[in-house]
This record gives sequence, C-alpha cells and structure tokens, in this order.
Amino acid sequence: MPKATLASGLRLHYQRIGQGPDVVLIHGVTGNLAVWHLQIVSLLSDRFRILTYDLRGHGLSDAPPTGYSADDMAQDLADLMDALEIERPLVVGHSYGADIALYLASREPERVREVIAIEAALPALEFTRAVDDWAGWRYWARALEGAGHVVPPEHRSDMRYLIRATIDLPKQWGPLRGLPRNPKPMLRLLEETSIPEDYRKVGSLTLERIPELSVPVVLVYQENSAFMTTHDYLSSHLPNVSSVLLPATEWGHFGPLEQPEEVAKTIIARLAPPPPPGSAAGLAEEVGD
Repeated sequence: MPKATLASGLRLHYQRIGQGPDVVLIHGVTGNLAVWHLQIVSLLSDRFRILTYDLRGHGLSDAPPTGYSADDMAQDLADLMDALEIERPLVVGHSYGADIALYLASREPERVREVIAIEAALPALEFTRAVDDWAGWRYWARALEGAGHVVPPEHRSDMRYLIRATIDLPKQWGPLRGLPRNPKPMLRLLEETSIPEDYRKVGSLTLERIPELSVPVVLVYQENSAFMTTHDYLSSHLPNVSSVLLPATEWGHFGPLEQPEEVAKTIIARLAPPPPPGSAAGLAEEVGD
C-alpha cells in the first residue's frame, strides 16, 4: 500500500501499474481508487502506465478536516505528480474527479496532455442544478426508493440527507455486489471534513475562465445523464473539445462502473498512435474518410 508524502505533508495512497504513456485516473466523492481497478485498469495496463490514487479523505489517504475544494484537490494532484515524477499525463476523472482534472488543466495547462472528463459537474455550473426538480435529485431518490428507502418530499434535494441515506444502499458493482457498505468512510467525510461545503466552491475555474482552458478535453456523458446541461455548456464554451455520448443505463452517471469497456475504448483512442501511411489500418481510415 504505497503512500506518497506531498510537499504539504499530506500522504496519499496510490497504485501504479503498466508501461507506456502516463494515464492518471481520478475517482469521485465517496469513492476510492478501487473504482478503476474493478475492470478499467486491466483493460489499459498492457499499453499505458496507470496511476490511481485515493483523494484526500478517501480510501487509505490522509483525511485532514479541511482542504476539499476542487482547487485544493488539483494542487494535491500536482504535488503527487511531482512526487512520482510524472510529466504531462492524460488525466481521466469521473464526477468530482473530472472537476479536479479540469481545474488542474486550467491552473497548469503545461502539465496536462489532455483531459477526459466523465460526467463532470463543475461548481461554477451549479446554477443549472440548483432547482428542486433537477433530474439528478429524482434519479437519486428513485435509487434509494428502489432499495426500500422512501425519501420524504422535504429531503428530495437535500445533499446531506441523500448521502447519509445512500450509506444504507448495498454495494452495486464488483464481486461484493449486494453486500452492505462500510458506513465509516462516508460518515467520516460528512461529519469530520469540510467536503460538503468545499465541493461547491467555485475557486479558480469560473464561468469566465472556462473558454480560456486550452488543454484538449473529451467530454464523456451518458445519454440520460442528469448532468447533460453541464455537457452542453462545456461543449459550447471550451475551445478544444470533443464529446462521447455513452448509451443510457440504469444509473446514468457511473460510466467507469457501468460501461468500463466503453470508457477504456475512449482512453485508448486518445493515446493510440495513428496507423502508419500505407498500412491496412491506415488505408481503411483513408477509405472511411
């Protein structure tokens, strides 16, 4: 269980596997690096050098009481890259991890080759989700009610309540599917850290800064995602952007877990070398064009 001690003194748990171009995978809030190791790492590690790590407050990393904004987390990642001597990786993030990737690319574009942002939300775009009838609240309540937890009307857009209720949901993916969750990590985040407030801080990546983000960005969202308004805003305001829309699924937000092969395919496509001219693959591409 290797841990890197950052310049700040924070210790982050990480794993590295494979050989080739560097790829950094960032999980979302309440997750840990295991999200990527269920399937995606094995699909990539034969051609890339993969770094996964636990965000501060998650998994086996240190859990200080404060410092959970996307800016703080982006600085943690920059410090981790320094500690491990990683230069210009492809950075892939899911959910809050996608926000962190975009913040790092905005703050230090020279350090990031490209970003693949899976279901990014971005604090600056919270106004698109602030209404009580936002689709995300409905999806979340429906999942809880499907597991037998009825959400009272007054709590259907209450983030703290919904996170607490989610503790009672069984695990949804992997070999432990159906088993109860360990409530301690999620309760620690809620009760002992500032993340419920910090994740909403806009910080350096304001609406005005989004069009200035020069690093290439691939947006990956599911067709029924509750965050499609964010996708649409970013796709029309980022200067170097492309989109991949995954088929709709039951949950509509957890691409790395629900559709790992499709996510891995997107990553491989961004880093795979182009076929040499005259090769069978190259000729096929030319015919396709």
